[in-house]
Amino acid sequence: MVETHGLNLKSIYYLSEILEFYLSINLMKTTKKNVNLIYDVWLHKGEDTLYYLQKWFDVIAFEADPELVQFNREKYAHYISKWSLTIVEWAIVPGKNTQTQVSFYKNKDKSVWWTVANERASRNQNLWTHSELITVQTINFVEQIEKYWVPYYIKIDIEWMDTVCLNAFLSFEHKPDYISIESEKVYFDKLLQEFELFEQLWYTWYKTINQLDVINQIEPTNWEWNKVWEKFIHWSSWLFGKDLPWARKTKQDALSRYRTIFRYYERFGDSSFLKNNYPWRLIRKILRKFFHIPWWYDTHAKHKSS
Repeated sequence: MVETHGLNLKSIYYLSEILEFYLSINLMKTTKKNVNLIYDVWLHKGEDTLYYLQKWFDVIAFEADPELVQFNREKYAHYISKWSLTIVEWAIVPGKNTQTQVSFYKNKDKSVWWTVANERASRNQNLWTHSELITVQTINFVEQIEKYWVPYYIKIDIEWMDTVCLNAFLSFEHKPDYISIESEKVYFDKLLQEFELFEQLWYTWYKTINQLDVINQIEPTNWEWNKVWEKFIHWSSWLFGKDLPWARKTKQDALSRYRTIFRYYERFGDSSFLKNNYPWRLIRKILRKFFHIPWWYDTHAKHKSS
């Protein structure tokens, strides 16, 4: 074993790891956390945002589609005037991206399928939908967190850009108590990367939510939050944070569940034979309706400190 002034190489390695850890902590941004704030990272038509507002939270909502921005500013003018809602326009892109503008695929058939990701746009086209290519301004998500503070909860659903938002929180000392993202449904390696990011951010409890089950969710009555709606709808995330039943599920528990889910994706998902061949698409819809076959899943994560 090579010795260096009384220290062997193994000791030097561990010391360098400890030094790197403390340096990373000291370099983190100390932006405060607002426990009454929620980020809705993809506003769409305000389905989730309205739910959060009626739960008495303030909301910072992000939307890149200019038409949807205008729609929501008119629809929720009352909340905007009371400073309960702030709508941030333009697209979120990776932090090191220096572009001030980006190509934006505005889906003409399904507004929930807009994207700035070329691969996602190609998938949408293969699924018989049409997109209009426009140019929108970009924003840096780290700068938005510094401006509006770290939220209590963040919902992320921006069509293959969810990890951009997760990565941003690596720069901050404080983290949201709860996070939800639309989980990867095509490449299992990308799903693993999502969970690696959760681990780096110190999220330790997980819950997988089948979005087909959203309309069957029952909103609990608790002592902290207002009970606002009796029935939920598709295209929404709804229950979050303490309203979810948090059984202790580890990363391995969640991944085990996702391995089963991915087997369904391979047979009935967006890249499956049933999806890409007509009339098998009709058969797929029938199977999903009557046999509760997965559509897509959200991953909810609870922070270690919560």
